[in-house]
Amino acid sequence: MCQTGRRQIGINDGNMIDISDLRLTLSSDAGAVNILQGIDLKVAAKESLGIVGPSGSGKTSLMLLIAGLEQPSGGSIRLGDGAGGGTEITKMSEDALALYRRAHIGIVFQAFHLIPTMTALENVATPLELAGEKRAFAMAQAALEEVGLGHRLKHYPGQLSGGEQQRVALARALAPNPAILIADEPTGNLDEATGQQVIDLLFAGHVERGTTLILVTHDNALARRCDRIVRLRSGRIEGASAS
Repeated sequence: MCQTGRRQIGINDGNMIDISDLRLTLSSDAGAVNILQGIDLKVAAKESLGIVGPSGSGKTSLMLLIAGLEQPSGGSIRLGDGAGGGTEITKMSEDALALYRRAHIGIVFQAFHLIPTMTALENVATPLELAGEKRAFAMAQAALEEVGLGHRLKHYPGQLSGGEQQRVALARALAPNPAILIADEPTGNLDEATGQQVIDLLFAGHVERGTTLILVTHDNALARRCDRIVRLRSGRIEGASAS
């Protein structure tokens, strides 16, 4: 499996993610709950960023907001092209967000979210088809071969191990060559050895494609594989450091 080296982020690199005063407040029976409280964060194009913090610190909420899967209560998120351009996704409609996400963002969750009645190949190809990609099945097959599943193309999720299912999910995220790759506890449902294989493939895909990687994890050792680490506590950035 591929081990990645450290990549130095230059001061002239453009920002792929620019977050300003990001807030998320949810209502509850006990009143308003402040999940995120004024997050400011910039992530360079092609950088890998590990987001760590205790349970309830806001890690997953921040990931969902960057992915456009939730709307913030305030602040802005601008996703760029690494060269000064960008799109403020906080002002987009749900339909526009879905189209933008499909074209620019790949997501790997802790749960695999595969469609049980579709083969591995169909699980990876279907989102590409929906995006109008004419080479959907060829691209899906190439992505599955990249993660070592070229021999499992016609197998259904129920016929695959947990590690294999997560590799299908990774192939699905990588196949469109997204500018931003987001992984939320991608090894949470896997044993240590299998999880290491998935992480090696995740970082290899990130480096080979030049994506910007956001890795949400509770595992500090895993986060240290990233170029930089941001620590959240109680909805605020507690600290940031090079890994």
